[in-house]
Amino acid sequence: MAPRPLKAATRGSALARRQTSIMAGLLSEACGVAAEPVIVSTAGDRQPDDPIHAMGGKGVFVKEVQAAVLDGRADIAVHSAKDLPSSTPEGLVLAAVPRRGDPRDALVGCRLAELPAGATVATGSVRRKAQLAWTRPDLAFAELRGNIATRLNKAAAFNAIVMAAAALQRLGLEPDVLDVLEPDVFVPQVGQGAIAVECRADDRDLLQTLLAIEHEPTRRAVDAERAFLAELGGDCSLPAGAHAADASTGGLELTGLLASPDGRVLIRDTRRGRDPVTLGRAVARHLLDDCGGRTLLERTP
Repeated sequence: MAPRPLKAATRGSALARRQTSIMAGLLSEACGVAAEPVIVSTAGDRQPDDPIHAMGGKGVFVKEVQAAVLDGRADIAVHSAKDLPSSTPEGLVLAAVPRRGDPRDALVGCRLAELPAGATVATGSVRRKAQLAWTRPDLAFAELRGNIATRLNKAAAFNAIVMAAAALQRLGLEPDVLDVLEPDVFVPQVGQGAIAVECRADDRDLLQTLLAIEHEPTRRAVDAERAFLAELGGDCSLPAGAHAADASTGGLELTGLLASPDGRVLIRDTRRGRDPVTLGRAVARHLLDDCGGRTLLERTP
């Protein structure tokens, strides 16, 4: 007899459903276990017009999904890794991180080099705003929220909008003008492009099953990026980003970024190391202790 399908808690957006389908396909292929979605409404979904940072930042898209696992409505939770806070709630564990998609950000509607003076770029991300303002102090910004389709429908009202490249790719969307920004130029969000699967910490059999879809290089990179964020002080209110990948000489290379909300101050550091958590913490400490990061935090309400 085939094992019963796992109940996978997820948001109801097209992207969240697609990512849950990707995870389910990997699980079925790896060990013959099926998964069916359990749709959960989150605070971020219920307040589509409020800026994410005004709602408390990280966690607005995941808390209710995690609660569904903790209270037994679901066996696993499937998230965009970039939405996860740096710490996992008691009773849960980050059980698997499958192979990462594209971690990069992308401009839709106009290439970065072709944005006219004073152009307006729409994004709901303080990290994206800060990096664009640092690169182009003349730019103006507008708030942008909603699911992928909603944001694309609003794109014509601005010179450009900013989105995660992986979101477009997973939904099979190909905007007419798309400028994908390389991580060494535009540092992505922690965990961007990765899917994260959580389960109850005491469910040992399920933990063992989920190991079948773990992708070790992706897990190491995401662990390093999350350690960077945790060392900054959990989920600091400042624009921050990190990107880790296998280094050509072995181990990992991690770039971390911290900026002021207006983009006038931007600090970054790139280091290499073998242990993901040690590396992530080292980059964060360098930005905080040696590059003025603590002063930035003290100045931010």
